Amino acid sequence: MDADWVARFADEVIAEAERRAPGKPIVCASGLSPSGPIHLGNLREVMTPHLVADEIRRRGHECVHILSWDDFDRFRKVPAGVDPSWNEHIGKPLTSVPAPAGSPYPNWAEHFKAPMAAALAELGVEFRGISQTEMYASGAYREQVLLAMRERRKIDAILDQYRTKAKPGAKTVDDDEAAALEGSGAAGEDDGSGVGGYYPYKPYCSVCDRDLTTVTSYDDETTALAYTCACGHAETVILAEHTHGKLVWKVDWPMRWSFEGVVFEPSGVDHSSPGSSFVVGGQIVREIFGGAQPIGPMYAFVGISGMAKMSSSKGGVPTPADALSIMEPALLRWLYARRRPNQSFKVSFDQEIQRMYDEWDTLSKKIADGSALPADQAAYRRATSTASVTLSETPRRLPYRTLASVADITTGDEEQTLRILREFDHEISGLDELRPRLDRAQYWVTTYVPAEERTQVREEPDTELLDTLGNAERESLRLLSDNLDAHWSLDGLTTLVYGVPKIQAGLDLSAKAATPELKAAQRTFFALLYRLLVSRETGPRLPTLLLAVGRDRVRKLLGT
Repeated sequence: MDADWVARFADEVIAEAERRAPGKPIVCASGLSPSGPIHLGNLREVMTPHLVADEIRRRGHECVHILSWDDFDRFRKVPAGVDPSWNEHIGKPLTSVPAPAGSPYPNWAEHFKAPMAAALAELGVEFRGISQTEMYASGAYREQVLLAMRERRKIDAILDQYRTKAKPGAKTVDDDEAAALEGSGAAGEDDGSGVGGYYPYKPYCSVCDRDLTTVTSYDDETTALAYTCACGHAETVILAEHTHGKLVWKVDWPMRWSFEGVVFEPSGVDHSSPGSSFVVGGQIVREIFGGAQPIGPMYAFVGISGMAKMSSSKGGVPTPADALSIMEPALLRWLYARRRPNQSFKVSFDQEIQRMYDEWDTLSKKIADGSALPADQAAYRRATSTASVTLSETPRRLPYRTLASVADITTGDEEQTLRILREFDHEISGLDELRPRLDRAQYWVTTYVPAEERTQVREEPDTELLDTLGNAERESLRLLSDNLDAHWSLDGLTTLVYGVPKIQAGLDLSAKAATPELKAAQRTFFALLYRLLVSRETGPRLPTLLLAVGRDRVRKLLGT
């Protein structure tokens, strides 16, 4: 079988791990900053190493996927929809900021970590979570912090090589895109430069708990570190004992690569451009911490159908939990597995989700009959299972668009829903066989389909419209009405609604003719039926709509 992108990275990572530390567990890493809703762009930060780590496990190697929660990052801004009073917490660690009003969680970071962790569990993503607050507070990084401070002049010299102004004509990244592309850590954080000299460690103030501090001096022998804060506080702490501060991002990230022995960690575009965190970090991890830079592919943008880009700064950005409310986990996994990390793609919350599901179902059939291409087989396998679990799936798959249409027409009435869906598959014993896909389609209709696009069957005939109809139109409605009983099934009604214009053209009901004139007559007939039944020019597939409305009510609304 041809290697897919996941397999190729797994080959590379296994070889590199064997070269670095033979016999030891292979470490793949992700990093997320729970500064706001963790969106579908951020999910790529996790799915890329997850897929690679899972492939490594499938091959029998011990592999751990660590997920660093960057919850010791500073609170940078108040997202849309949150009380402006939270502005007073800007500059504090995310774990020191109160959770949004009404949240059951103890702090801001936990409030946004929880739904992401739940979504990852539903997606079958195994990881070892690491809280950076806990790591720094416990003193786990003490030796690394002291080393960075001792080598501060060398770090400053490395960073200085990259402190250049943007070249004329260079592409700039705006705030929204930076937020959307951000993966691990805080891409916009300062690098430790200051008027008092260069210090890679930034303390949080012991009085106001914010990072509005400036280190004014440091003694290598005693580790006495003096700082002042914008709040007016000034003090000297012993860094060998101090745990309420952190290394600046461009030093913190390479420090962790060395500390954890990371072999694979992808990053967003903002971390991968010249002079960015990943590039600078490669030099710092080698020259300061004696470690090696991970294999780190850049991952491209993930958009939402109908939106140019995602940004958590605006609020209301779709999260993995939002996606899982309208699609099954295997489908969401597939979207990330089938595209190379450097390929952008979109997740659909509009009508495109129906086409996306059609594509998924077509692939499923090709997998079943053995006609799928090798790369598609690999992506499907990664979507539907991991090294340790097979994801659950809907036992009896009906097309998503069919389920959505029926859910729209029946407004969730289970008895009606079952009656109509049995016309599609006579062997359905109950709706549970169609779940969870049915529930996802129903939620999509009620949550993401605009009200003006929802189907509202008329209560009474449109007498005004009926009175304007000509003889040919009245004849078409009579032909449909007279033949309903004999064609009352999904296939029968499909034949009938396409066949009425054929009969009027002097053809047999089942004639295969498809002239432009006939097609135009069919479109005109369909539009008339929609107007009489739902007061619109379009709607759900007519056979499904007719079955849902019922014979007697159809005849009443058609004036027949």
